[in-house]
Amino acid sequence: MKLLIIEDEPELSKSIKEYLSSESYLCEFADTFQQALEKIALYSYDCILLDLMLPGGDGIKILEELKKQQKEEGVIIISAKNALEDKVLGLQLGADDYLSKPFHLSELAARIYAVIRRKQFANSNLIEQNELKIDLLAKSIWVNENLVSLTKKEFDLLLYFVGNKNRVIAKGALAEHLSGDFADMLDNHDFVYAHIKNLKKKLTDAGCSLYIKTVYGTGYKWEI
Repeated sequence: MKLLIIEDEPELSKSIKEYLSSESYLCEFADTFQQALEKIALYSYDCILLDLMLPGGDGIKILEELKKQQKEEGVIIISAKNALEDKVLGLQLGADDYLSKPFHLSELAARIYAVIRRKQFANSNLIEQNELKIDLLAKSIWVNENLVSLTKKEFDLLLYFVGNKNRVIAKGALAEHLSGDFADMLDNHDFVYAHIKNLKKKLTDAGCSLYIKTVYGTGYKWEI
């Protein structure tokens, strides 16, 4: 799962990244209003952590831009501004949650999980599709009740496919999801093919139907 942390306090950003990385999230940063605008225009995220007070602009304007671009990312406002009107306006503009500073990182992680679960997986901790079962809390999957061992990247890739079922996903989008904006620096996206090949093999060897379909010249999709 990929997150964007829009926060101008370096120590707080570092603490958030260290904690969430241990929870298997891929974290990117924006520490100014302009950098945040550029990030949301170029990339997609599973969840955005948004400070309202940013150098160069108001975080509320970021929410307005997300709405204008019809982005589907979950948004959690994290701000020292605790005024009721800021919270109400942020939620009205599409934010999914609001957390006042200071906060416990464990609570932030729980809120992120809840937002992603609600938006992508119908508010369920357990995803079941025919012979396939995914436990989001345990980060485990079963095929025909047999546990299948996946790497962190393979598990993240599987969730990305399931969360975007029946949608064609370009190889570039998959590369970005797995590697963040570092994907732009890579000569090719062959690593995406390698991860998909490994994921397919582990699932089919366990008796799972081949839900990952190649859309030639475009990308892949999870077809049910």
